[in-house]
Amino acid sequence: MSTKFKLVAVVSAAMLALAACGGGGDAGSGGTSQTDSASTGAFPVSVEHKYGTTEIKAEPKKVVTLGLSDQEPVLALGVKPVGVVDWFKERPFGNWPWTKELWGSTQPEIVGERDEYNLEKVAALKPDLILAVYSGMKQEQYDTLSKIAPVVAQPKAFPDYAAPWQDQTLHIGKALGKEKEAEALIDGVAKRFADAKAAHPEWAGKTMVVADSFKPGQYSAFAPTDPKAIFMKELGFTLVDEIGKLAGQMNVAEFSEERFDLLDADRLVWLMFDQSAWERVKSVPAYQRLKVVGEKRDLFLTYMDPPIGAAMSFNTVLSVPYGIEQVVPLLEGIKN
Repeated sequence: MSTKFKLVAVVSAAMLALAACGGGGDAGSGGTSQTDSASTGAFPVSVEHKYGTTEIKAEPKKVVTLGLSDQEPVLALGVKPVGVVDWFKERPFGNWPWTKELWGSTQPEIVGERDEYNLEKVAALKPDLILAVYSGMKQEQYDTLSKIAPVVAQPKAFPDYAAPWQDQTLHIGKALGKEKEAEALIDGVAKRFADAKAAHPEWAGKTMVVADSFKPGQYSAFAPTDPKAIFMKELGFTLVDEIGKLAGQMNVAEFSEERFDLLDADRLVWLMFDQSAWERVKSVPAYQRLKVVGEKRDLFLTYMDPPIGAAMSFNTVLSVPYGIEQVVPLLEGIKN
């Protein structure tokens, strides 16, 4: 399996996890935060989570992240994790353009894959804080890891792998004693959305569908609860209720060519593997008959090269600004 395909599979796995349950700049602009370490006066802090309340008595110096994307808000708050997990043998923390500068030459220890943690490796790093916010950590894992260091698990208000990036950032910011810095990062990203929305009043009220197709004859549209659909809503578009009803408790509505009518919105954005996947969809006669296609209001984006779909799927305080920077100019190119 090629590296590119495996990376796309990584993004696909993120969508399945949900179904089962930027650019640079200062904090005010929604970019990376290079603030100094939190003053010791911020501690002790207590953080509520799925398995109780954890007290962090002093400023963490060595942080291990076990959530699939927890390393990004930690990086955004000026801390480099000493240990991280990877996704199905991939290491997305080393591939994304929105984090490369922050990691620099640092190579964190790989301490597990997804929700399978290597306890020996975690213990060997001697962390003083373990974060598992965007995760599926189980009670027994929490209990065992708590013998190594204070553990902050996933927020109890959301299913596993479903905490929005805002809540993830704030949850982690509180654990690091940097709650105000986390709020500033969140406000900065919100301002980027608001600025893009204000600059494009013509998008208001326009219906939007975000779709995908990994195999011929199999199509899916993201429900209004999916981060990629929410991303478009934050830009001012209106999501299609019927897709949410069809999706039910899933984050995607799956359908065949007979239901291509679901795609006939004011704007249609595809997130796909590569150019060949685009051509496959475009060649389907039923697709060619759609009004959104005839009026050239469809847009094809890649998960990788550039990783626009990955940024929207990874859905962190660092990846979302990158997604805005990439997507807005492309949407501007649709004039109808």
